[in-house]
Amino acid sequence: MNDQVSIRVADLIGGPLGISAEDGQKVFEKVLPLLKKSRPVNISFDHVDMVISLFLNVAIGQLYGSFSEDEVKALVRVEGLSGDDMELLKHVVDNAKKYYSNPKGYDAAWQEEASEDEQ
Repeated sequence: MNDQVSIRVADLIGGPLGISAEDGQKVFEKVLPLLKKSRPVNISFDHVDMVISLFLNVAIGQLYGSFSEDEVKALVRVEGLSGDDMELLKHVVDNAKKYYSNPKGYDAAWQEEASEDEQ
């Protein structure tokens, strides 16, 4: 069995704030190749004081575009988030699973909504 790899988010993003898409992408790009090799990953949010949904969408949500829910559940462990932030992550994951089940449909609906707003 492959050894679990630990990723310390605060070290990777260089601080305690998980608030930008760019920093979320750093986490995603570190996790993605490990999951492709079926390596278990522990994502530690120790010393991260704030996360927002944008960051979590990019860091973790987009994993559901490349892997099944079962694969992510089996290989990814998240620790160090407060109770409120774990609820936010659950919301992000639920939305990601819905989106990646039908991305073309969601994109088309978003485009339709955006063009109605412009009128």
